[in-house]
Amino acid sequence: MTTERTYIMVKPDGVARGLVGEIIKRFENKGFKLLGIKMLQADEQLITKHYEEHIGKPFFPKIVKYILSGPVVGMVWQGKGVVAYGRVMLGKTDPLKSEPGTIRGDFGIDSGRNVVHGSDSVASAEREINLWFPEGVKDYPRALDNIIYE
Repeated sequence: MTTERTYIMVKPDGVARGLVGEIIKRFENKGFKLLGIKMLQADEQLITKHYEEHIGKPFFPKIVKYILSGPVVGMVWQGKGVVAYGRVMLGKTDPLKSEPGTIRGDFGIDSGRNVVHGSDSVASAEREINLWFPEGVKDYPRALDNIIYE
């Protein structure tokens, strides 16, 4: 079994709309393993560090204000190809360009309120996991893995 991990965050609009359970369900139904989950009201320092590659871009202040607007739910998922396939499950950044069946395609309309964030690479995932889960997460054996993986 692979140890690839990703960071998935339900943004304030997804939390407010009660979509956390649906998003968890989709990742669990795929067979990915949940290693960590927490709800928190992020502060500006954490959000700025998370989106640091966008500092100076015109949309940066808007995204910081948006993430500050309510609680988020951060999750760490593990599984074979979880970073790339997790991004497929989320859909395109612009929900109106996302396929039906994706999270953003099913639940989003506006790019500025696109329900979820997902790491875009294994390196980004590890950086984001360490940022949002400084206490770490705990892996655990799961009998289901023998059914899912060769």
